[in-house]
Amino acid sequence: QVQLVESGGGLVQAGGSLRLSCAASGRFFSVNAMNWYRQTPGKQRELVAADTGAGSTNLLDSVKGRFTMLRDSAKNTVYLQMNSLKPEDTAVYYCNAKIQTTRSPYSSSDYWGQGTQVTVSS
Repeated sequence: QVQLVESGGGLVQAGGSLRLSCAASGRFFSVNAMNWYRQTPGKQRELVAADTGAGSTNLLDSVKGRFTMLRDSAKNTVYLQMNSLKPEDTAVYYCNAKIQTTRSPYSSSDYWGQGTQVTVSS
């Protein structure tokens, strides 16, 4: 069974840093795009960092210059380094990945992590 397991959330003061990790586990052929989303109560889930391929990342405007997404393909792991955190970054953060379970490209599906809470106090 394919799973995305997240870790690294927590409580931090404004201006602090956190690093989130997300690792794909189970049996699969390849992990393609890996992305980070976040969601606050009553709002839609928003894309924070998108893997656009070839090592490139698109970041949400409000986190540019503060967040960095890094991927370790050998470990099927993606990280979200969050610096200079602000109270408005408080949310549940979700890892998302397109994972191909067999050699057939038609076996590619979206998978989600369980979510990790990030709380930034002012």
